[in-house]
This record gives sequence, C-alpha cells and structure tokens, in this order.
Amino acid sequence: MFVTTLDPAFHDTDALGHINNTRLPAWFEQARTDLFRLFTPDLDPRKWQLILARLDVEFLAELHYGTSVEVRTFLTRLGNSSFTVTQEARQHGQLCARGNTVMVHYDHDEKRAKKIEGDLRTALEEHLQAPAEAKA
Repeated sequence: MFVTTLDPAFHDTDALGHINNTRLPAWFEQARTDLFRLFTPDLDPRKWQLILARLDVEFLAELHYGTSVEVRTFLTRLGNSSFTVTQEARQHGQLCARGNTVMVHYDHDEKRAKKIEGDLRTALEEHLQAPAEAKA
C-alpha cells in the first residue's frame, strides 16, 4: 500500500465549506504517483505505459479544510494487462471517500494493451489487498 498525506488548500472547498467533490479525482491521481513510478520511474510522459479506462468515487463522509487527508492506494484486482487501483481518503482516521480506477498497461505506439509480467507483476502484487469496508 502507498500512503500519501495531502493538506487541503482553501480553494479545494465549496460554498458549504466542505472539500468539493471535484477535488477527489485530482487528489487520487496525485496519490497514484508512486504507482506510476513502477511503470515509468522518471515519470517522463513520452515513456508513459498506462491509460485510465474507468474511474468512480464513492463519498462516505464530509472532508474539511484545515486538516490533512491521508490517501491510501492499493490494488484490488490484477489481470493480464489491466488492474484496479482502490484509493481511500481518510481524515481523523475516518474513511471519507473511496475511489476505484481501472488502469491498463498500454503501448501507445502500437495502440494496444501490454501484458503485465515479470518484475512489474511482482511489484504490483506487493500492493494487492482487499478494500476496507465502509461503516454506515
């Protein structure tokens, strides 16, 4: 699991004083940086090996300005060429949002999916786990 701590900016809030729902996809992308490095260590976009195929966010509780947010990033599915990244945003230890992103290992020159194998598969397997259950 990768863990990233983010400090909400004032501009991340909405008219109700909560973190705006549009910020979570951007925060989740930022928190996937360590995962991106497994595919492209120098993060050079000319060498990029991923595409995003699907994204969803489930909002479970309010997030607020003035307190850090911990984003936990891990895999919940690892297929032949695609995988699901699950991310959890927590504030004060409470699960506030969960997102799932389906990523595809991709050859941009050939316009096709690439098999995930060898050291890359081993590295991804280290981050494979089940998501925590939300408490109602």
